Amino acid sequence: MTPHTRTTRLIAAVTVGLGAIALTGCGGGVSAGTTPAASGEAITIENCGRTVEIPATPTAVVGMHPSQTELLLRLGLADSLAGQAQATAQKLPADVADLAADVPVIGGDSPPSREELLSVEPDFVYSPTTYEFTAEQGFASIEQLADAGVAAYTATGGCFDRRMEGTVDDLFIDLENLGAIFHVEDEANDLIESSKTELATVDKAIDGQERPRVAQVFVEGTTLTAIGAGIEYDILQRAGADNVFTPEDPAFADFFAAEITPESLAAEAPDALVFAVSDPAHEAAVRSYLAATFPDMPAVRDGRLIAVPSTDLFPGTLGNVSAVRLIAEGLYPDAAFS
Repeated sequence: MTPHTRTTRLIAAVTVGLGAIALTGCGGGVSAGTTPAASGEAITIENCGRTVEIPATPTAVVGMHPSQTELLLRLGLADSLAGQAQATAQKLPADVADLAADVPVIGGDSPPSREELLSVEPDFVYSPTTYEFTAEQGFASIEQLADAGVAAYTATGGCFDRRMEGTVDDLFIDLENLGAIFHVEDEANDLIESSKTELATVDKAIDGQERPRVAQVFVEGTTLTAIGAGIEYDILQRAGADNVFTPEDPAFADFFAAEITPESLAAEAPDALVFAVSDPAHEAAVRSYLAATFPDMPAVRDGRLIAVPSTDLFPGTLGNVSAVRLIAEGLYPDAAFS
């Protein structure tokens, strides 16, 4: 799989997921009255319109993407990991990578097949989107996992009915749920508080600043895809952008992304461009394409091209928060982020 293909996995994944998994509802919290008092007590979680029953604290967990694996590690759950999926799509941060050194890798840079996933005998899986549960792609469906006694949890922002309206704050729902499921409430609360502090730092730094007009795009070769809804839209808003593309635009009425022409993007003349990248080579290729295609665009002319790791845009990841700050620092280089 090429870096360009990996970069647009967010779009391809959710496109398949929307057509293949007709779930209703969005992420929720622990059902009232079910917060466990002891590690062996069963709890019930409302997630993506489903009731997920967890009979006991999971001890064989799979992070379905490195961003999910990282979050589980930061919750102190290294000893509970039975597998890490899509591990070659993104390296774990250096400060937690050693914790997963002995955790089996399944799926390469793609979600694992049903057989690969079940081979590590999980009892709980945490996924960024419903795409990782698409049976038509050869992955284990939520129903198949349930039949095997495996609880499946999808990040709130990646739920079928939430994908168009997801926000950075959806991460906090996931942290609260995971804290309750694994009885690591203190660790989850610490991550919530540190994330909220980071967001507050951005809010303070950009307060009163004139908001630049910003477009967010995915670039694969010479194909342009604009982002106008979903958690990606909220990340830009939180970073202080005046989004060029919005959920009110007809192109984004049914889906958070839409292919656009270079001419239509040039006509918007954004002050800055935000784009997702999978690795340094891909970033260099996108920058070269933008510079050659839009030499007179204010964003290109003024050097306001902001690259964001594509994995930071996956729902239910701590990268959602760091992406807000990364973009804000690019949009407001003279602001005080402290």
